[in-house]
Amino acid sequence: MNRRAFVNGAVAVAGAAALSPLLSACGSGSSRSKGGTNSKSGLRAALPDYVPGQAVKPDIPSVHGAAGAFTDPGFLTYPAKQIPTVSGTPGKGGSYTAVTPLWGTIPPAGNSFYQAVNKALGVNLTIKPANGVSYDTIVPTMTASKKLPDWIQLPTWWNAAFNMGELAGTQLADLTPYLAGGKIKKYPNLAAIPTFAWQVGAWEDKLYGIPCGASGMSLAGHVFYRADILESKGITADQVKSADDYMSLGKELTSAQAGVWAFGDVWTYLSLSWGLPPGWTVKSGKLVHAYELPEFLEALDWHYKLAKSGYVHPDALAGNVNAGATRFYAGKELIQGGGTGAWNLSDHQSGTAANKNYRRGAFNVIAADGRSDPQIFLGAATGVVSYLNAKLSPNQIEELLAVANYLAAPYGSTEYTMITYGVEGVHHTMVNGMPSYTDEGKKYAQPTTYTFLASAPQVISNPGAEQVTKDYTSWFARTAPHVYKPVFYGMNITVPQRYATAAAAKSVVDTVIEVTHGLKKVSDFQAAVSSWKSSGGDQLKNWYQTEVLDKYGTGQ
Repeated sequence: MNRRAFVNGAVAVAGAAALSPLLSACGSGSSRSKGGTNSKSGLRAALPDYVPGQAVKPDIPSVHGAAGAFTDPGFLTYPAKQIPTVSGTPGKGGSYTAVTPLWGTIPPAGNSFYQAVNKALGVNLTIKPANGVSYDTIVPTMTASKKLPDWIQLPTWWNAAFNMGELAGTQLADLTPYLAGGKIKKYPNLAAIPTFAWQVGAWEDKLYGIPCGASGMSLAGHVFYRADILESKGITADQVKSADDYMSLGKELTSAQAGVWAFGDVWTYLSLSWGLPPGWTVKSGKLVHAYELPEFLEALDWHYKLAKSGYVHPDALAGNVNAGATRFYAGKELIQGGGTGAWNLSDHQSGTAANKNYRRGAFNVIAADGRSDPQIFLGAATGVVSYLNAKLSPNQIEELLAVANYLAAPYGSTEYTMITYGVEGVHHTMVNGMPSYTDEGKKYAQPTTYTFLASAPQVISNPGAEQVTKDYTSWFARTAPHVYKPVFYGMNITVPQRYATAAAAKSVVDTVIEVTHGLKKVSDFQAAVSSWKSSGGDQLKNWYQTEVLDKYGTGQ
């Protein structure tokens, strides 16, 4: 489905946690199992084959990159002809319940949209959306009483709250016998979901989860710039090849007297130019945390100097992130870091409302020294995974997998249009070639429900702002050769609860923010790391070394 339409109100709620490539969680660490950790050989046997869908042709095809990644395809318009991808009715009349999170007004039960979808699915699926804000407390109540619904969405950013390493194999159904290897070909739309995404729902070398809204190349974010303003000054993305180039831009673009600063907050995404991993890396067979790397000190020192240079907007240095977009639209900040969800139709509409010439761009991935090979780590292919109840019979599991295959139909297909927009003339009408919700559709079909159970791989589509789609897909294509899988990618490690404080490393995280805002020095960071290591960080590293790396490897 459309990348932003899915992310808004869902993954965005989770923040950076949803993009973690480690998918680690802190749990009870029961001796019952190895805590959820996957091994490379075990995953190879459990994961489904990947068979790309061919039914709907994009305007901008995927581009294959490094590490098995591939970019999400682009659609400049909604497919004019909605093609069916599922023959007949998938269900056999079974009755089931499903729970998904919803950030917004919960539609009434039995509404016209739910009735229409049930008819198309051939089942009586009772959707029970729950308050997304408190979902992390609602679900544990169900699991404690062992009263899960037949189908449930368990977002990965709450893996710790849900104790996923324990739920897998006890309360959640093992889908390995139904989907491993070539068995998934029985469900072509599920087979078109990238392998990376299935890893997210795999625990202890068995497949449990059904990924939703997966990406073939998920990245944490980008360093954005006001393309309309910089290009009017003759500055293009390919001219910026090093950290020194960025600092030079700061001098060239900043005019405090005119109320314009080159930079907003860029640390989270620009720091990756120093080759920093998201957590751990391996040196000579031993684990090393990013905080221990000399490159981390170099990145911090550069950002400290940036904060002191006068090139960063004072409000950004003060931590006023909520108004960052407003400053960007107004041309008060010309370069900002941001997540993938920032580059979309809504952004285009807000930006052009402030300035008709507004155009967002993103700099190329660079190496800070301007000489090394630029690299950027892959994030989890999805943060949104659904699971079936272990109490279901094999026939029931197969029926719901057939339903999931319908729900996972590709963007612009007959099934996708039904699940996303409802019945034409009732829940939507076609306006300029694009489905547009009616008032009834806004109440019943627009709230995200079924796509939290299963959905198509993501696409990039911004109807009415085709240039946004062209710019975004072009950036991804340029970035694809530089991606890599970080250590422990997709291993679903459950860290014992006793290490939760060390894993969070809050004092170090806070100090990093203060250094990058010019409030503390790099030496203060070094002191914070030393304290973290002695108060649990070294014990955490030893646990990862002996219980994960030495036993299961890096996952690569």
